[in-house]
Amino acid sequence: MPVTRQITLASRPIGLPTDENFTIKEVEVGEVAPGQVGVELVHISVDPYLRGRMNDAKSYVPPFSVGGPIQSGAIARVVSSRAEGIEEGDLLTGIFDWQESQVVNPAGYRKLDATGISPTAYLGILGMPGLTAYAGLFYIADAKEGETIFVSGAAGAVGSAVGQMAKIKGLTVIGSAGGPQKVSRLIELGFDKALDYRGGDIKAQLMDAAPDGIDIYFDNVGGDHLIAALEASNDFARFALCGSISEYNLTERSQGAWNLFRAVQRRIKLQGFIVTDFMDRSRGFYEEVVPWIQEGKLKFDETVVKGFENTPSAFLGLFSGSNTGKMIVTL
Repeated sequence: MPVTRQITLASRPIGLPTDENFTIKEVEVGEVAPGQVGVELVHISVDPYLRGRMNDAKSYVPPFSVGGPIQSGAIARVVSSRAEGIEEGDLLTGIFDWQESQVVNPAGYRKLDATGISPTAYLGILGMPGLTAYAGLFYIADAKEGETIFVSGAAGAVGSAVGQMAKIKGLTVIGSAGGPQKVSRLIELGFDKALDYRGGDIKAQLMDAAPDGIDIYFDNVGGDHLIAALEASNDFARFALCGSISEYNLTERSQGAWNLFRAVQRRIKLQGFIVTDFMDRSRGFYEEVVPWIQEGKLKFDETVVKGFENTPSAFLGLFSGSNTGKMIVTL
C-alpha cells in the first residue's frame, strides 16, 4: 500500500508554538472505495484560528488531537475517482488533513469552477477569509455609505478584504498594519489612511486619523487596538469582533480593555461572529465578489511558501507578521 507524508500535532504549545510542536511522519494511503476519490494536495491554507485548535479547550471547533493530523483549508487535485461527477484532474477545495495524498468523500468538498481567477483565491478572497470579511462588514457591522471604519490587522487576508469592500461601498477606511511596507500597501489598495502600530501608540494615531470618530471597528487584533477603537468610537458604533491575534499566545490572562465602559457611554454594539454561521449566504457572497475581482476593483495579496515540509513554519510566520495578505503553502 502506498505511503505519504503527514504533519501531526506532536504536543500542545505553551505560548507561541515552535517547530517542536509538529511532527512529519509517513502513513499509508487507503484504497479508493466506491463513492470516494484519491487526491493530492496542491495548496494549503494556514490561518491564525488554527492556534486555538491546538489547545485542549472547548471552543467553536474541536481541538486537534496530539498525535493526530493538523487540518485546514486546502486545494487538492483528484488523481483517482470512483465518485459520480468527479473526474481525474478536477480541483476540490475544503478542509483536508495536512497529508500529501489522501482518500476523501467528495460530498464534503467543492469542485472549483472556471472563473478565470487563480485557484488559490478560493483559500483567500473567495474562501473563508473573504466570506469572513464580507459577513462581518455587511451582516454584523451593517456598513453604510459615508461611514468611517477602522480595520485592525488590515494587511492580512481578512483585513485587506474588509478595507477594500468598504471602499467599494463608499466608506472612509482606516487600517493598521506592522511596518512601512505594509502601510504603503494599504494605501495602494485604496485605504484612506494607514497606521503603523509598530511606529507609535496606536490610540494616539487613531485619534489623529479619525478626528470625527469611527462608526465601525473590524477587530482582528484585540488588545491595544480594541482599546483604541473604544476611545475613538462614535455613539452607536458597531464592532465586528473577528479575532484577537495579539492574545492567542499569551501564557498569562490578558488584562482586557480597561475602557470597556465606553461601550455603555456610547451605546456601542459589540458582536463576535464565526464565519461558519454564514455559509448559507455563500451564493450571494460569490455573486457580488467575483465580479469585483474580475473588474479589478478587489485585489488580493498572497505570501507563498513552497514545500509541504515548510507548512509549520509558514503557520508560525503568521504570528511574526511575515505574511502580506493570505499565507499559502504550495506543494
